[in-house]
Amino acid sequence: MFKNKALSTVFVIIFIDLLGFGLILPLLPYYAKQFNASSFEIGLLVAVYALAQFLAAPIFGRLSDRFGRRPVLLISLAGNILSFVLLGLAANLWILFAARILAGIIGSNISVAQAYITDVTDESNRARGLGLIGAAFGLGFILGPAIGGLLSRFGFGVPSFAAAGLSALNLLMVLFWLPESLTAERRAALAQGKRPPMTLSAMLAALRKPVVGPLLHTRFFFAIAFSIFQTIFALWGLQRLNLTAQTTGYLLTYVGFLSAFVQGFLIGRLTRRFSEPSLIFMATVLMAVGLLGWALVTSVPTLLLDLIPIALGGGVLNTVINSAISKSVAPIEVGGTLGLAASLESLTRVFSPTLGGLLLDTLGTWAPGLFSALIVLWLATYVYRYIYRPAHQPAVVTPAPR
Repeated sequence: MFKNKALSTVFVIIFIDLLGFGLILPLLPYYAKQFNASSFEIGLLVAVYALAQFLAAPIFGRLSDRFGRRPVLLISLAGNILSFVLLGLAANLWILFAARILAGIIGSNISVAQAYITDVTDESNRARGLGLIGAAFGLGFILGPAIGGLLSRFGFGVPSFAAAGLSALNLLMVLFWLPESLTAERRAALAQGKRPPMTLSAMLAALRKPVVGPLLHTRFFFAIAFSIFQTIFALWGLQRLNLTAQTTGYLLTYVGFLSAFVQGFLIGRLTRRFSEPSLIFMATVLMAVGLLGWALVTSVPTLLLDLIPIALGGGVLNTVINSAISKSVAPIEVGGTLGLAASLESLTRVFSPTLGGLLLDTLGTWAPGLFSALIVLWLATYVYRYIYRPAHQPAVVTPAPR
C-alpha cells in the first residue's frame, strides 16, 4: 500500500514540476527579447541553467543519500518557487540570468525523485517505477507549453507566477502527503557503512568503476546525440521541411505522447521479457536507425514514421539506464550516482545546441542527424562490448582443489 501511494504521489509531483517548467521554457527567448537580448545571450540563458544543473545535481543526490529524500525535495521546491517569482519580477536581462542560474542550482530534484523511486521498488519492478517519472516528464512537457502560451497573452511574467504557484502546490504535497523513503532504520543501517565523500573527484571516480562506469558513459554519449535532436529540431524543421511553429509544436507533442506511452505503459512489459543490458543495446541500435532516418526524411509523413524509433529508443534507454545504474552501486550511493548521471546529461545541454546549430549552418540539414547517428552507432558497439556481452557471458567457475 505504501509503495503504490508513494509511486502515485511522486508521479503527480514530477508531473506538476515539469508542467511548471514547461510553462516558461518555450517563452524564455521571447521574454529575453523584451530586454533586447541577442541570439547569443538567449543561447547563453539556456546554457547557464544546464551548467548550474551539471554542478548541483550530484551534490543534491549525495545530500539525499545522507539526510533523506524528503528534506532535499522540500528545499529544492522552495528554491523553485523563489526562482519562478524572481523570473516573473525580472526588470532586466541580468535578473533573468540570476533566476535561471538559481533554478538550475536549487531545482535539481529529478535525480532525488529517481532515488526515491529506487527506495520504494525492488529490482524486479524498478524500471517500471522509473518509467512513471519519464511518463510524468513527457506529459508535463506536452501540456506545459500549451498552457504557457495561453497565459503569455497576459504578459510573459504571468506563466512564471503560475509556475511558482504549481511549485508551491508541490511543496505542500511533499510536506503533507509524501513520507520519507529512507526510514530511520534504513538510515541507521546505511550509517554503519562508509559514506562516500561529497567531492568532485569521488563522484567522477564512478566513471572508472567496472559496472557503473560504462552505464554512465552510455548515458553521456547518448545524451549528446539526443540533445542535438531536441535542441535543433525546430530550426531543422524550418529549414528542411519549411514547417511552421504550429506544426513543429504538434510534432513535438506527438513525440511527447509516444515517449509517455513507452515509459508509462510499455517499459514494464519489456523489462519482464528482456534483460536490462539487452534493452540498452536494442535501444541504442533503434535510436541510431531513427537518427539516420532523421538525416534522410523529405516529408512530414516520413518524419512521423521516423519519430517512432527515436521516441521508442529514447524512452526505453532513458528509463532502463537509470534502473541499471541504481542496481550497480551500494544503496548509500544511489542518490549521488543518479545525480551524477543527471549532471552528465545537463553538461551535454551546454554545448549540444551550439554543436547542432554549427552542423546545420555549415554542412546542411542532413548533418545533425548523420552526426548524431554516428555517435549512437559507435555507442551501440560500446554497449555491446562493455554492458551487453559481460552480462551474457557465463560465469567462470574455478574447480575446487583436489
